[in-house]
Amino acid sequence: MANPGEFEPPIRVDYPDPLWIQAVRLIRDQINSGSLAEGMRLPPERELCQQLGISRVTLRKALTQLVEDGVLAPSHGRGWYVGTANQDRDWSNDLESFSETAKRMGLEPSSEVVTVEERPASLDEAESLGVAPGTPLFHLDRVRLLADVPIARDETLVPAALMPDITGVDFETASLFSILADAGLAPERAESTIQARAADASLAESLRMQEGEPILEMHQIAYAADDRKVSMSRIRYAGDRYRLRTGFARGAH
Repeated sequence: MANPGEFEPPIRVDYPDPLWIQAVRLIRDQINSGSLAEGMRLPPERELCQQLGISRVTLRKALTQLVEDGVLAPSHGRGWYVGTANQDRDWSNDLESFSETAKRMGLEPSSEVVTVEERPASLDEAESLGVAPGTPLFHLDRVRLLADVPIARDETLVPAALMPDITGVDFETASLFSILADAGLAPERAESTIQARAADASLAESLRMQEGEPILEMHQIAYAADDRKVSMSRIRYAGDRYRLRTGFARGAH
């Protein structure tokens, strides 16, 4: 058995499995063997990269997957710890912002802003939002990250008339849900559809994945308490980094 934090056998570049999956397996093996016990802190990331022979980006992808699986828990500024069995790491079917989901998971959210602009609504956008074609829309396009690992590409449109003054808002850290809530337009419910697709070259580059790899694409219309449509979003999740938890019940027939 390897000593705590010493991983063997080493990662093999000639194996068919991606390097990050091999890293996930090696860390799991350490935990399952008891070498890394519940509550124990993993070695620093620089040391882990050296021991495993992988880059920081690859390591972060492996660690984030283990957090989503409930195996690890991050502590901002302190490192990564072996988690407890009852950690909730699924993406809830409750309506919550990306920042709220990250907080529930114990992860640090951030964003890479691609576009912040105001533009006229197309015919399809106008129909979806219940506004006239050409109505000014606030357009926000971001890559969403957890612990510096890209999880999704999030494009959201809000009727510009509903947006408060956002001068000076840093959307790399700010929550659009919170901004709408502060304006009295907190999204209270949403209609969503999810379907599987393949990542095109542009999306693959922004999510640091391979072109053609699977993604889950969500289209969502959010409503305020008064049933006004406050936003429409297209969110494309890396397929191996997103797991939705939901429930079903038999209704009356």
